[in-house]
Amino acid sequence: MLFVGVAILIAAGIALLISADAGSWLGLTQQQFGQLIPLVILAVIFAAGAFSQRQRFSAIVANFAVWAGLFVALLVGYSYREDLLEVAARVVGELAPSTAIIDSTNGSATFRRGLDGHFTVAAEVNGIRMPLLFDTGASAVVLTYRDARDAGVAVDTLSFTMPVMTANGTGRAAVVTLDRIEIGGIARRNVRAFVAEAGALQGSLLGMSFLETLSSYTVAGSRLELTD
Repeated sequence: MLFVGVAILIAAGIALLISADAGSWLGLTQQQFGQLIPLVILAVIFAAGAFSQRQRFSAIVANFAVWAGLFVALLVGYSYREDLLEVAARVVGELAPSTAIIDSTNGSATFRRGLDGHFTVAAEVNGIRMPLLFDTGASAVVLTYRDARDAGVAVDTLSFTMPVMTANGTGRAAVVTLDRIEIGGIARRNVRAFVAEAGALQGSLLGMSFLETLSSYTVAGSRLELTD
């Protein structure tokens, strides 16, 4: 019980420092330091459990070192939590480049360049998830025949009369209006799009009929940022 009493005294001392407007300590604001009080109490209580048992002095020192290390790790992690979140987001972007890193404050979605050198974004078209290749050269969103069918477009009734240029040469497409496209939390309704005839296109494209509705889209190095 001695260590529990010490924990309470430590927490009370920290609370007094905060209430006395003692300023920042170890780079933490008063509010942040106050949030660490429960961690201090838990750490000392756990340490009390280790000391309450009869152990050799070396074992006690080892246990104390472990708990001290854990407390320091928690303190450092809390202090640099924003930087750690950014690192985690970058790791996710590298492992899954089509997955959006969303910044709700700025209303932006960021993507990493894929290993093929292109930007492919994970999109929802009429509620169906599919990859779209970022292409400012496309005047509109262009869906493959298969993707359009999966998105609920009645492809059997379309008239493919619009000539388009594809990687396979000149092809034909039909003009449609998609009910909804959402990319990284950015949603648009009634988006003009093309549906390429079967076999004319290898992958669907994110073109200007969506991009021009954004406040901005920028490419910087290996990053693509779409801003609502």
